[in-house]
Amino acid sequence: MSSLNDSNDIYSPNYDSQSGLAANKEDDLSWHLDKSGGSCMIGAALGGASGFYNGLKATTLAGQTGKLRRTQLLNHVMKNGSATANTFGSVAVLYSAFGVILSWTRGTDDDLNTVVAATATGLLYKSTAGFRACRLGGAIGFGVSTLYALWNNRDKLSSLRQFNPA
Repeated sequence: MSSLNDSNDIYSPNYDSQSGLAANKEDDLSWHLDKSGGSCMIGAALGGASGFYNGLKATTLAGQTGKLRRTQLLNHVMKNGSATANTFGSVAVLYSAFGVILSWTRGTDDDLNTVVAATATGLLYKSTAGFRACRLGGAIGFGVSTLYALWNNRDKLSSLRQFNPA
């Protein structure tokens, strides 16, 4: 049961306000698992909305009305919502596991961990679909995480542009 003074809570003495992470390893893992649950819920909402839209299209084209239409709409919402939630949750858990393992082994939490964890997540998530899909998953993970790291460090990058060696 969660209490008001959890170690990843902003009121806890273990909370690091700069990174938003807790100060010790167990609390860091807890923080990552919380984000995985949130990703699953976001996936369910997006998938449910997509299923509702697809269900409306399909039932309208089929000319369905009444209880049959309502049942078909619910089927679309539940099928798409659960599939998308599963995908988002799986990717989030993989990314969190790689991120925590890298943080623990390297002893630091930086942008290199982000890029390596995202690339490894993409590679592993798509590994069962063949080598080509595995490479594509890794490339997507690498690209998205690199863009995130660049966006996260945009103030440092802008100071480099103003550098004048002469």
